[in-house]
Amino acid sequence: MSQRDAIDLAPPVERAFLVAVDTGDDPGWTAEDSLNELAALAATAGADVVGAEWQNRRHVDPNWYVGKGKAEELLQAKSETGFDILVADDELSPVQQKSLESLLNVKVIDRSRLILDIFALHAQTHEGRLQVELAQLEYQLPRLTRLWTHLSRTGGGIGTRGPGESQLETDRRLIRERIKKMKERVEDVRRQRQTAARGRDRRLYPTVAIVGYTNAGKSTLLNALVGSEVARAEDKLFATLDPTSRQVKLGDGQVVIVTDTVGFIHKLPHQLVDAFRATLEEVTRADVLLEVVDAADDHAPEHRTTVQSVLDELGAGDKPRLTAFNKADLLYPGSDGSRPAPAVSGSVLVSAATGFGLETLRGEIAALLASLWEDVDVAVPYAAGELLARVRERGTVDLEYGERDVRVVGRMAPGLAGELRAVAARWAESLAEGSAAS
Repeated sequence: MSQRDAIDLAPPVERAFLVAVDTGDDPGWTAEDSLNELAALAATAGADVVGAEWQNRRHVDPNWYVGKGKAEELLQAKSETGFDILVADDELSPVQQKSLESLLNVKVIDRSRLILDIFALHAQTHEGRLQVELAQLEYQLPRLTRLWTHLSRTGGGIGTRGPGESQLETDRRLIRERIKKMKERVEDVRRQRQTAARGRDRRLYPTVAIVGYTNAGKSTLLNALVGSEVARAEDKLFATLDPTSRQVKLGDGQVVIVTDTVGFIHKLPHQLVDAFRATLEEVTRADVLLEVVDAADDHAPEHRTTVQSVLDELGAGDKPRLTAFNKADLLYPGSDGSRPAPAVSGSVLVSAATGFGLETLRGEIAALLASLWEDVDVAVPYAAGELLARVRERGTVDLEYGERDVRVVGRMAPGLAGELRAVAARWAESLAEGSAAS
């Protein structure tokens, strides 16, 4: 096949026109700001954005999304730009979608559908594809009526009953059955992750989950901390969907497991949060969260609000957290990175791209983990030698060797302290039983 033939076979680039309604109910976000992000999403999906419009309204129109007059103005925009897909900035109802498609005679999608499409495009692993398909099915189910209008165009009544309705119900049943199977497979993924997490717990490495807004530099930061490219890092929205976990050295021999997780975004479809819950449980299991913020983005405060909202939904909003304000090289382009990064309580300024501030970040992570350590003063039998070896390696302790047991005094991570206390409790019970028997 010639290069010209390959070019001819490539699908044409869709010309996208964006539309939004500004109701004033979204603090920190104007419709124009949100449309700029929607344009980036459309470009990530492979579309050519040819125009955008927004309308100030108290409420979205239940039939047209925008007002009827604005919807008719889109016909003029279509003739001027030649757009063949309309993308709405909010989730559309089936009625709104049908009305706009009938008027404009083009494909109409919303922000949720666009994000789902990007997730489908970027899902690389079997796990990621499973979760994306589940989210797509749950999105499609309430919209099936629109897909089958060609079977009942006369609107019901005599001569129209039968195949249309039965086909629609059949399709709904098939999708519900598929959703059920997909949920079972995603649950299998969740159990596999729990098994892997228990393996990490047995090694008792502290765990750190990287969270943040999409394209804040999470994958680049993980690569920088590890010292090699282990996570896919691109200047695109949602470049990483599948979590990557790696060992990271903090200094003084301390090792942690750091996991890069899927990014969040403004108006993230709830289907994605539900479908990716198996993956996002990495966040709930982590000892601490490392929130990465694009410090050079004017909407950084709004991004943090979005991240907090999703973390709250996952039940991880109150976890111990360190904030890394990333992209210092864009804030201070003249800096050579030789001066130490300023560190204030709970946050560090870094550049994952240049390495600026990374040593400070390592130290802050170590300090945060150490602040979570617990005091212990227990006695365990000599038979617990493997546990004592891990205590010496992972904790800061003094060991006093007695005739029958070893007294452990010091500080260590909560998981290790809990295991040590459990062994000590069983040992104390055995001693009490022995004394009673004698």
